[in-house]
Amino acid sequence: MHELSRLDARRIAVRAQLLDADRPYDLLDTVRALTMLQIDPVAAIAPSADLVCWTRLGPAYRPADLVAALDRRELLELRGMIRPAGDLALYRAEMAEWPGGSEAPGYRLARQRWVEANDACRRDILDRLTRSGPLRSRDLPDTCAVPWSSTGWTNDKNVTQLLEMMVSRGEVAIAGRHGRDRLWDLAGRVYPDDPVVPAADALRARNERRLSALGIARARGPACPVEPADVGEVGEPAVVEGVRGQWRVDPAQLGQPFHGRAALLSPFDRLIHERTRMEELFEFEYSLEMYKPAAKRRWGYFALPILFGDRLVGKLDATADRKAGVLRVNAIHQDAPFDKKTMTAVRAEIGELAEWLDMALELPQT
Repeated sequence: MHELSRLDARRIAVRAQLLDADRPYDLLDTVRALTMLQIDPVAAIAPSADLVCWTRLGPAYRPADLVAALDRRELLELRGMIRPAGDLALYRAEMAEWPGGSEAPGYRLARQRWVEANDACRRDILDRLTRSGPLRSRDLPDTCAVPWSSTGWTNDKNVTQLLEMMVSRGEVAIAGRHGRDRLWDLAGRVYPDDPVVPAADALRARNERRLSALGIARARGPACPVEPADVGEVGEPAVVEGVRGQWRVDPAQLGQPFHGRAALLSPFDRLIHERTRMEELFEFEYSLEMYKPAAKRRWGYFALPILFGDRLVGKLDATADRKAGVLRVNAIHQDAPFDKKTMTAVRAEIGELAEWLDMALELPQT
């Protein structure tokens, strides 16, 4: 049982996420180490996947690099995440077993029944893709006998919902994009022809990859249908001083030197995306406020958590005004007053962000 201080745990987490001073330099190696980039359409400053890459790689990163890697299918989209193509073999066995038998969650079994009720439409989609793919969802036939019912925006979105479930079944895949529209094709034309890893081995490999990317994580956590935050029994057991319960730690991260730096994080960054872990290890309060009325926001519409060394020290409220060509900084929220070294490093990072965006920097008057 490893006994770690919060400082130890934070440094393990920061270093595992490639946010220490030893920056990576290759995009594909970076995504392989992180295991995935979350796709999110909000681009108040930049799309989250691009912001995550810039935070690691620095000014050498260009969004066109990510587009090119996707076009070459070195990286692939899977259920809202960009993943290394080589990792797809770790999901194929689970796809073949979808929804997972009688022990599967109830929502999956309900979806399976809905897919079965619309089997004719599923076959129509496969036939159209076989003949003409890749295609946008709007170009595919909606012959569903039973409409998709939801209280949210997916209500009656029969084709897109069926496509998502056909992804889970390993039948179709996202082959690319046309603007913001996803292009769909047969999975066999998109995914690498790598040997499928048996389900139990694949689960362990995914847990090992996740722990390597996180450095330290809980063995068990709340169910998450896309990307879990827990890692099962991989790694080695640990306790963190001042935090209840046990953790799993990547032994490769223990005893390593640490040299920190300043970084501006996407709200969807893996370092802080699991908010409970963030609060336990970093004692940092944060929530994404873009869904709150403006008058109720404390930190801003799309505030970026600020990392300095091994601590989360504040939030940057900024907006990229693309029409004016200006990165407009509304506020630098300091959880505790920054010393001179911290403020200098944070301001330098904000300046580098503006330069990367090719925008003028507008700072608040002080």
